[in-house]
Amino acid sequence: MGCFSCFDSKEEQQLNPGKKKDYASEGKPMAESHFAKLSSGADRLKARNTAVSRKESSGPKGEAAADIKAQTFTFRELAAATNNFRPECLLGEGGFGPVYKGRLESTGQVVAVKRLDKDGLQGNREFLVEVLMLSLLHHPNLVNLIGYCASGDQRLLVYEYMALGSLEDHLLDLPPHKKPLDWNTRMKIAAGAAKGLEYLHNEANPPVIYRDFKSSNILLDEEYNPKLSDFGLAKLGPTGENTHVSTRVMGTYGYCAPEYAMTGQLTVKSDVYSFGVVFLELITGRRAFDSSRVHGQQSLVAWARPMFNNRKKLPDLVDPRLEGRYPMRGLYQALAVASMCIQEEAAARPQIADVMTALSYLTSHAFDPNASSAQSIREKEERRTSNSNGSSNRPAERGGSIGRNGEGGSGSKLDLDGSGREDSPKETVRMLNRDLDRERAVAEAKLWGENWREKRQANG
Repeated sequence: MGCFSCFDSKEEQQLNPGKKKDYASEGKPMAESHFAKLSSGADRLKARNTAVSRKESSGPKGEAAADIKAQTFTFRELAAATNNFRPECLLGEGGFGPVYKGRLESTGQVVAVKRLDKDGLQGNREFLVEVLMLSLLHHPNLVNLIGYCASGDQRLLVYEYMALGSLEDHLLDLPPHKKPLDWNTRMKIAAGAAKGLEYLHNEANPPVIYRDFKSSNILLDEEYNPKLSDFGLAKLGPTGENTHVSTRVMGTYGYCAPEYAMTGQLTVKSDVYSFGVVFLELITGRRAFDSSRVHGQQSLVAWARPMFNNRKKLPDLVDPRLEGRYPMRGLYQALAVASMCIQEEAAARPQIADVMTALSYLTSHAFDPNASSAQSIREKEERRTSNSNGSSNRPAERGGSIGRNGEGGSGSKLDLDGSGREDSPKETVRMLNRDLDRERAVAEAKLWGENWREKRQANG
């Protein structure tokens, strides 16, 4: 995997400057870090040192590289914090290795300690990238790195403790007794994760491509605020006239953008695709790839895409555990965002800033479960009446559709409550369609980066 050789070189000196057997530098902030070291491949690191060193002082915009707060810990300190890595302290396990819950004896702070699995998928290089990335990148939607340990052959990372674990724990393969996430919480998580990506793409200098955006890497605090974690595969994005970064294909199957998987050419739009897959997971409650499902339904994207062209099937995309407790308008707008993010052609995908703006709009229009309950009762009653009359114009399950002039497709007209039926009051139809067309136009404007508030004021 092109890893560094056990840090018996300049890389270890960078993490442990002036290192001696007595670990004289323990507990002190990290020494000067070199942002240039973040690109992949040990051979490319040295070649880029001279060119990128001039940018070291800037790091992310507005932050100096010297403002690094990650501390060094001894292996003994972290062993004591986790009760010698006992199984009852185990929180989970990923590509880097097992993660334990611990408490630092020096401060009493509860932390998460990630220990490198020497036989795992990641190694010293990913460890170095994660330390440098999270030492330089700071945002409310990125996990906070407290410190690290690089003693001998031990590699450990110390993070803030995220009480609710990962998004995957609350969304996928839930046990029967566990309450599923409601619609508003799902949109909140999507919007926060998009803000984290937007920071990496637009605020970090040079831009950072996350490359491993997936539900298990999105951690949640007590209030379901999301934070991106696991930056071992992150890459510096293209700069200057370059349009992409060429690299070995890495990541998780089902989340990788098709152009990256086929050519190894990485751009920020690769992250946008991965975001679209996770957003679909939030909407559907399905995994990006699930080998336990029947053929044709194993890939979430392949299963969902044909439904975008059939307005009557759109409600079938929703996680059944929501039991109809979601806004039909919000569903159409969310699916429009997801559909654009997972476009085959990278150029057709929106920038993450536009996605973030659209999701901010969605979250600003919170779903009212009480109001929806009454609406659901009415919809069920109308469907029952329609079915008993043998109507051929039945609305889709749970009501509503999206289409163009009565046909399937991405469409420009939303139809709520099957308002095209003959038994619907004409005035209600007129009001619903006028309202829905206006909201969809606003959502599209926000999706392409036009602030809907400013536009309304300008037109007003």
